[in-house]
Amino acid sequence: MDYISLLQAEMKPAFGCTEPIALAYAAAKAASILDEFPNHIHARCSANIIKNVKSVVIPNSGGRKGLAAATVLGAIVGHPERELEVLEAATDEDRRWLGNLLDVNFCSVELVEGVDNLYIEITAESDEQRAVVRIEGGHTHITYVELDGQVIYAADALIKQSQDTCPMTFESIYAFAKTGDVSGIIPQIQQQIAYNSAISNEGLNNDYGANIGQLLLVDDDNPSFETKCKARAAAGSDARMSGCPLPVVICSGSGNQGLTVSMPIITAAEELQKSDEELYRALVFANLLTLYVKSGIGKLSAYCGVVSAGIVSVTGIAFLKGESKDIIEQTLVNGLVSLSGIVCDGAKPSCAGKIAISLDGAFMGYKQAKMNKSYAKGDGLVAMSVDDTIKSIGVVAQGMKETDIVILNEMLKH
Repeated sequence: MDYISLLQAEMKPAFGCTEPIALAYAAAKAASILDEFPNHIHARCSANIIKNVKSVVIPNSGGRKGLAAATVLGAIVGHPERELEVLEAATDEDRRWLGNLLDVNFCSVELVEGVDNLYIEITAESDEQRAVVRIEGGHTHITYVELDGQVIYAADALIKQSQDTCPMTFESIYAFAKTGDVSGIIPQIQQQIAYNSAISNEGLNNDYGANIGQLLLVDDDNPSFETKCKARAAAGSDARMSGCPLPVVICSGSGNQGLTVSMPIITAAEELQKSDEELYRALVFANLLTLYVKSGIGKLSAYCGVVSAGIVSVTGIAFLKGESKDIIEQTLVNGLVSLSGIVCDGAKPSCAGKIAISLDGAFMGYKQAKMNKSYAKGDGLVAMSVDDTIKSIGVVAQGMKETDIVILNEMLKH
């Protein structure tokens, strides 16, 4: 499998939470097709899009939240070629215009059932024209564009890789990260280090959300290695979920997962004085392993994505330290079977708390592996191999679809 191309496609910079930015991107695309600015926009979205946009602050929006704000600001700012960084150019005038349009119900939103978990359809109308843009399966994957009833672009939705036929294995990822030629992905890895470290520092030094990253360091003059890892990852999420105007390099379509999988490993490399080469290879290993674990779970689901990213991050620290492959495998399995089941109730400040909790449990799994106290094969979800355990977790996540509906219905009451 071409792991370099996979990582290049997945490790993209995103300006703000990826679901509202995907909405903004689709709206920017739809508005750009019209000859004049639309007088109304209608957004049709899957439940998971609604869940992940409802409570997160949209960057450069003046502190606003919600689907209408993300959609309208995308249409105003335009420049769809910027994709997940579309809102970076928003100005004070754009924010004033946004407020005016929200006051007159310029945008309407509708829940669509029976579609991909990641589904957005934007209809933009002016007096003379009507444009439709559809995104399915990936945050920037446009599958349909229509103008005045004429289809001007159509593509298949992203094919979901079945776990039974997924070409990735733990062994192949481990071998590639250990000895493969990773030079082709180093620019993206360096960008991940720079961008994610910057927003983590922003969260540690300023007031964002619940300040979980800062709380972990309160009254601790000499924080432990594990505490530093948790604080730096959580702080990035603190800032990102509260509208910080700094980009993040994502993993599996998520900035929080990109932060969670990278910041503990970056912190560990600094603490242990590892070389750039060792850090790069550990991040290649962890980013690929996150994509593998998430292949059965899906990009959006009721299963909290930072859980798997946190577990993989500590597994990556074991890799960075040069632990045996057996210890690394056990660290991953121990974490997966201990922590899986934490639910996703949308993007918002409490994501940072889940990041810290996941990393804490993952470090326990690492200690279990080091002390030969790992869970026995056949107990609970522990399968006969690491790959089979990953598959089992994916099956459980897919079985949580009804849970997803219940979560959304409860969220919409508040």
